[in-house]
Amino acid sequence: MSVAPEVSRPVITPVRVVIALCLVAPFVAMLWVSSYAKIDPTFIGIPFFYWYQMLWVLVSTGLTMIAYKLWQRDQRARKAEQGQGGATR
Repeated sequence: MSVAPEVSRPVITPVRVVIALCLVAPFVAMLWVSSYAKIDPTFIGIPFFYWYQMLWVLVSTGLTMIAYKLWQRDQRARKAEQGQGGATR
């Protein structure tokens, strides 16, 4: 009897790259201070410096939620794959 070799999924997948980008984007945006260290344009009287940061609070929440949902889907797919292959850990 020949036993089929266990095929494992790669650790770095396109989905995981998207997850990483979703989590890194807010840090890059906030650490690049020179891109938003200005007053104009104002939004309802609020200088750009402040409303840009407040906007990133909402954007970061959305990106984190997307990353979490993608991670859950990736983990479910990996568990289902392990269940079909008969591999147990």
